[in-house]
Amino acid sequence: MEWFGRATIDFTTSPKSLHLLGKDGEETNLLDICKSTVPPCQLNPLLFNGHAQTMWTAAKGHGPPLRYKRRIFEADHAEFNGSYAVDFAVTDPSQKEEADASLPPRTAYFSESELEAMGSDDERPMLVVLHGLSGGSHEVYLRHAIAPLIDSGKWEACVVISRGCANSKITTGLLYNARATWDVRQTVKWLKKTYPNRPLFGLGFSLGACILTNYLGEEGSATPLKAAVVVANPWALHISSKMLQSTFIGHHLYQRVLGNSMRALAMKHKDELEKYTDIDTTTLFSHKFLYEFDRAYQCPTWGYPTEEAYYRDASSSDSLLAVRIPLLAINATDDPIASNLSIPYVEAASNPYTVLCTTSLGGHLGWFEIGGGRWHGKPVRHDIES
Repeated sequence: MEWFGRATIDFTTSPKSLHLLGKDGEETNLLDICKSTVPPCQLNPLLFNGHAQTMWTAAKGHGPPLRYKRRIFEADHAEFNGSYAVDFAVTDPSQKEEADASLPPRTAYFSESELEAMGSDDERPMLVVLHGLSGGSHEVYLRHAIAPLIDSGKWEACVVISRGCANSKITTGLLYNARATWDVRQTVKWLKKTYPNRPLFGLGFSLGACILTNYLGEEGSATPLKAAVVVANPWALHISSKMLQSTFIGHHLYQRVLGNSMRALAMKHKDELEKYTDIDTTTLFSHKFLYEFDRAYQCPTWGYPTEEAYYRDASSSDSLLAVRIPLLAINATDDPIASNLSIPYVEAASNPYTVLCTTSLGGHLGWFEIGGGRWHGKPVRHDIES
C-alpha cells in the first residue's frame, strides 16, 4: 500500500539482462544501471490516484522556459510525402531572439543563415524527442524531462513535431498516426549525417513513445541511436481504447478530451484536408470521441478497415521484442489512459535489451511531486546520462 504518495517501483526484464560496461569500466548490466538511476518515487499525496495525477496535468503549470528554433523538412518518403517540423532546443544562453507569434511560446524559425550554418563535428550528446498526442516541444511534461540536460550545458536536443501539431503546417492531407515512423527515421539519419560525432539518444512520451518503440523495433541494431527511454507508452492501443470506453469517466472524460484535441488539430488544417482528401470535414468535426475521430480520419486516410485494425497495427508491444539498443520503459500502473492491461510485461521479460519500470502511482504523464516537480524527469536524465 502506498502511504503519503510513496509509490512502489518494480522492474521487469530478461533473466539475463544486457551485459554492459559502466562508466568506471566495471562490468554491469542494464537492469543494475536502471535500478541505480531510478530514484524513489515520492509524489504529492493530495494527488492520490491516477485520475488525480492525470487531471492535474490540465493545470498547465509554467514549467522550465526552454527556447526552440524550428526547421522545416521535406519528407523523403514517396507515400508519406509533404513537410514536417523539427524544433531544436536553443542551448546558447546569449540567444534572446523574440518568439514567432505564429508558433508555440518561445519558438522561432531558423534564419536562412542559421540553416546554412547547421552542422558540426562536436561530440556533444543529443536527444531526439517525440511528444504525445497532438502536443509539441512546448509541452510541460517534456520540458520537465529535458530541461535539466539542456541547462547542464552538455547536451543538445530536438523535438520531432508530429504532422500538423504545434502550429506546423501540412502540405498534404496527411496528419500523423502511431505507425508512421518515417519522419523520425529521416530526422535521425539527417542528424547522423549533419552531426556525425554526436551520440544520439531517443526519448518518447505517450503516443510519441509508441512511435519511437515502433521505430526501434523496425530498425533493430541498425538504428544510429545509442539508447532510449519511453515514458507512458500506451503499448497495446486496442486494449487501452477498450478500457477507456468501458468506464464512464474513461468514455465521457478522457475519450472526449482526446477526441476534442484531435478535432481541434484537424480543424486547423481544414483547407488541406478538403483539398487533398475525400473526407467529409463536416462529419469529421462533429465527432466527440477519439475512437470516432480515428474511424473517420485514420481509416480512410491510411486504408484501415476499422479503428480497431489501426490500433492493433500501430501498437508497439510486439515491436519491443525487436529492440536492440538499451531501452528503459517507464509506466504508471494507475495510468487511466495507458492501461496497465496493455503493458507488455511478458515481452519485456523476453528481451535483455529492455527494462520495464512500473510505478504504482503517477497517472498519465503526471508523476507530480510536492512543490510541482515531475518525478519522471529524474530517471530520464539519470538513465540517459549513465
